[in-house]
Amino acid sequence: MRHLTAHLVFVLLLAAPLAAQDDLMAGYLGVPMKKVPTEFGGGYSMYVAAWPLLDRYPGSRFQTGLFGTWMFAENEGLDHGGKNYSDIEGGLGWWRDTRFATETPKFIMGGVALGFSAWANGPGAGKGRDWARPQGKYAVAQLSPWVLWPPDGLNLAQGTCGELFGYGYLPLPLAEARPKTEGREYPTGDQCWTLFLATANFKGPVAFFTPHFFARSTAERPDLHGKLLDARPADPNRQIQMETQYVPSTTRADGEKRLFARVAATRFPVDAKGDSVLVHRVTSYRRAALADAVAAWFAGGEAVSGRVADEESVRHEFTGKGWSSWHIKRPGGDSKEKIPVDWSSFATPHALDAHTFGYRWDEKLVARTDEGRLVRLPRYYELDESGRKPRWVPRAAGEVPVRRALDEVAFAAPKRRPAEPYVTPEDGVWKKPGPVAGPFEIELGDGSVVTYAWFRFADQPAILNAGLTDEERERMQERVELLHRHWTKDRDYLAPPTRGTLASLDPALVVAPPKGLEIGHVPIVIRQGPRK
Repeated sequence: MRHLTAHLVFVLLLAAPLAAQDDLMAGYLGVPMKKVPTEFGGGYSMYVAAWPLLDRYPGSRFQTGLFGTWMFAENEGLDHGGKNYSDIEGGLGWWRDTRFATETPKFIMGGVALGFSAWANGPGAGKGRDWARPQGKYAVAQLSPWVLWPPDGLNLAQGTCGELFGYGYLPLPLAEARPKTEGREYPTGDQCWTLFLATANFKGPVAFFTPHFFARSTAERPDLHGKLLDARPADPNRQIQMETQYVPSTTRADGEKRLFARVAATRFPVDAKGDSVLVHRVTSYRRAALADAVAAWFAGGEAVSGRVADEESVRHEFTGKGWSSWHIKRPGGDSKEKIPVDWSSFATPHALDAHTFGYRWDEKLVARTDEGRLVRLPRYYELDESGRKPRWVPRAAGEVPVRRALDEVAFAAPKRRPAEPYVTPEDGVWKKPGPVAGPFEIELGDGSVVTYAWFRFADQPAILNAGLTDEERERMQERVELLHRHWTKDRDYLAPPTRGTLASLDPALVVAPPKGLEIGHVPIVIRQGPRK
């Protein structure tokens, strides 16, 4: 989601003059939940709907997440803003730096180092594109031998439309805590926050943030030693929101100077009953749910299945309420002015059950599309200034005298130049010791071509840049080999959903290790470029 990063870009956009066709709709949708005890700081999981928000991809200014969350370290009294900001805040969505975008969302991990000094979106994907200043591109280590992670984001199967994407983070004890790191006077914790997925064609752990990513930024901040996610439990009382930074819109005034707006066709998934199932089974865990048992296994105990212990978890309950800050920018107005869309006139937040959040819709103002799987929100609005505060009120097409002028504006994506490829370095840790098999190529559903190679786990570039000694890397290698021998991709790790169906990853991303490399080796993407 890259929430604050997106917000900074958004502020800059608002400060610039916009042509009529460059007006925008943006804002947040909030999902309140009841609080749970802080003892459940051992990670979380949830299921969120994945769907094409717009009917056509409108170009690189389009930036929005679907429903997701921010996971901060649990530290009472620590200000999470400004210089102390550090978290994991990824999710499903579209971003301005996406190079191979389609109407189908992608997933990023979205880890943020202290004060946005670096961020990490997945293996080989981080802040900027300059490998001479990696700034997070070495922060995530590949763990799964079955899933490829493209630097442009983890692709879902094209055509995904309302299915549930299950994911969460749990702290696997793959690393060891150290009082000093790289000979410097700052400690590093042992928590490897690991992304677990629950999809139709893959289940299990995929990749993890190295503790080094969070800890190294405290080298000059001794007051924060041991207070970030490398060492501290997570705050289980996270916010669930959908952040939208840009949906195209346009405005026109009629002869009476009444102002009307049209927005790009914006859709939400809907089931046969007319409900939108959007967030489901948000769960927080004690460390004993998985990490403690895995630590005992690594110390010589019995193997564990990887299934998160339900008795060590708590399901968050939804209040049935919700809020919206969606707004349309008035052209020529104050750049900070945000005139709200009258969201409640057509959408009612609802707890479909204690553990499922969604919306119910006013069928007079929304329309079903795509064989009834989606509802299209109102496209036309009038600025109503008759009340205490102005607001954009939905209007039927026949109630808009300037409809023809509004409809002349096309929201289609401008013609794009061929995207520049992502290319990893051809020297250093990418070659020494380097891959043991490959390169191989596959074509993804977004039209890009991915080149990848197989590395021994401990010799992948992210682990070589994780501040570990050779002995520490080898101990981590042994632990990963245990996981590869016992944890398969076709069993449940997270408790499955109780409603809906699971989304699928792009089938091309689910791979099989070459013969002889099934244990202790991982696929690493070394290039992603346009179709030749």
